[in-house]
Amino acid sequence: RGVILTEEGKTLFEHTKVAFEALERGENQLKRMQDLNIGHIRIGVSTTLCKYLLLPYLQRFVIDYPHINITIECQSTNHTLKMLEENQIDIGLIGQAKTVKNIDFYPITKIEDIFVTTKSYISNLKIRENKDDIDIFSLANIMLLDKENITRQYTDYYLNQNKIEPAHLLEVSSLDLLIEFAKTGLGVACVIKNFVQEELDNNTLIELPLEIPIKKREVGFAFSNRLPLSHSVESFIQFYKEI
Repeated sequence: RGVILTEEGKTLFEHTKVAFEALERGENQLKRMQDLNIGHIRIGVSTTLCKYLLLPYLQRFVIDYPHINITIECQSTNHTLKMLEENQIDIGLIGQAKTVKNIDFYPITKIEDIFVTTKSYISNLKIRENKDDIDIFSLANIMLLDKENITRQYTDYYLNQNKIEPAHLLEVSSLDLLIEFAKTGLGVACVIKNFVQEELDNNTLIELPLEIPIKKREVGFAFSNRLPLSHSVESFIQFYKEI
């Protein structure tokens, strides 16, 4: 309508045009990321929980969200909690830790710690002691995870509370090794029942009854509540809540 830019206006327009085009490209990219669920999730988890809980879950998640990249840090639960606090990962799959601050915890299942061994190992102990009524913890090789492991700390708490002191202790670095050692008849192992159910069903391993069973504990996903969650992490949360 007869309005034209001054020389100063033309200069300003060239600069603002570039800025607005950059903003438009950014908005289009964000919309594309949301439409295609493009993103990145960093998950911290122990080797045991990764194998038995996380991988089956991820197999279903990646089908629905194929454009979300996932990085997995396999480490101890203590290290996972530290990385959450330092915002180095987005999600941790952990056993519930009651003393941790600034963490939201969403349980997905309960696990139960039990002591297992082979029938032949118990039979040989009874033959050696020449009696049927034997004290497992004073005679058997008791195999536990190393002290850095949350499961070991939980087991130690149970043993201390019930004044049980294993006479012969063998420390192992992973649950898979514990299970294999127990299956080969090296001793009595404290394992997670959920992950040896097949061996219990086919009698490769037997569960040793405890006068006071070890209390079940919850396992779930943990998130820092100090920062807003990304769209990808929100999708992850919503997915596991639905299933």
